Amino acid sequence: MRFIHAADIHLDSPLTGLSVYQDAPADRLRTATREAFTRLVSLAIEASVDFMVIAGDLYDGNWKDHNTGLYFVAQMGRLERAGIPVYLLYGNHDAESQMTRKLMMPGNVHVFPANKAHTYTNDELKLAVHGRSFKVAATTDNLAATYPPPVPGMFNIGVLHTALEGNAAHANYAPCSLDELQARGYQYWALGHVHEYRMWPGDTCVVFPGNLQGRNIRETGPRGAVMVNVDAQGQIQVERLLVDVLRWHRLEVDVSACASFGQVVRTVGSSLQDLLFAHDADLLLVVRVVMQGVSAVHGELFGQEGQLRAEVLGQVAALGHDRLWLEKVKLATQAPADADTGHDHIEALADLRTLLLQAESDPEFLESLQNELMGLVGKAPLELQDSVPWFDDIRSGDMSRLLKEVGPALMAHLSKAE
Repeated sequence: MRFIHAADIHLDSPLTGLSVYQDAPADRLRTATREAFTRLVSLAIEASVDFMVIAGDLYDGNWKDHNTGLYFVAQMGRLERAGIPVYLLYGNHDAESQMTRKLMMPGNVHVFPANKAHTYTNDELKLAVHGRSFKVAATTDNLAATYPPPVPGMFNIGVLHTALEGNAAHANYAPCSLDELQARGYQYWALGHVHEYRMWPGDTCVVFPGNLQGRNIRETGPRGAVMVNVDAQGQIQVERLLVDVLRWHRLEVDVSACASFGQVVRTVGSSLQDLLFAHDADLLLVVRVVMQGVSAVHGELFGQEGQLRAEVLGQVAALGHDRLWLEKVKLATQAPADADTGHDHIEALADLRTLLLQAESDPEFLESLQNELMGLVGKAPLELQDSVPWFDDIRSGDMSRLLKEVGPALMAHLSKAE
């Protein structure tokens, strides 16, 4: 038999970290999770798989309207016409208590209940699929302990949404141990919840396929599902299916050899070009550029993040906006140990930069700053009241954007003055 195991699809989830930028590819961002799932369904049909398993977090929470559900029903209809059953389990994001809107699924979709573990069997495939959905999002009970023993003479699959032991980065939902899963006697465990691909082969194969589409800079690298092939002897082969349409990448650029601002920009441009060559032409890359290394240009770069971002955006524009988008530019360079220490302006600027960063989270300072600036807002001419965007922020007490814009400009000005 051959089947697809997917999890953590998070349909119509907003991709975070990009909407604040005016040049973000908004249309691609809004449709990324749908495009990835459409690709997966197409692959399932082309490969004539026997069935598909979805191990939780199909949705990202309750629907804003019925469009998300209508899209999913349409995709299930495609699979039904191809004769492909789907075994669907709900996790913490789409737990029974989370979803107030529902649509009736096509007949090929088998949903696991939340009140107890349930087994679906297929005599033709000699298949038994066991699973239990989440009733509430914060399910911290060991659901695996409630699963039934394997059905003799059948290929047993356990479908479970779980943090599993050792995954501290994820909420500890439906906790259980790897040893416990392997001792259950199933041939395959189709897991969900952990967004990174992991596999433990053996008599009991345990797999996290990872999420279908990366949603932020913490989810870098290729994303997708897995294709599982089982031969006549029950031997299992797992193959990754990469279906993401937008891939996050942290590009670390060593600028140690650069002696000027211009050389840094050209080095970044060359690194971006190499990154494009290494990926498929139809894949949009969302890149965070991190400049690092011990460099003589450290002092020149310091405090000029705004100008540096503009220069890197220029490199991106030259390479083509259709394939590349810049999420952020970060500086992680260091001054050479033998740098001139006769002047302390670098240290003074560093202290100022630290103060500016701390100010963003200092409620007393922010309140004091608002009180001081309200006097300026009140005295401003009428024609400025609606034309200065910071005035609305000052009135509402949201000073973060003001500090983020003024801080780098101040740093750059003082650096040039020195």
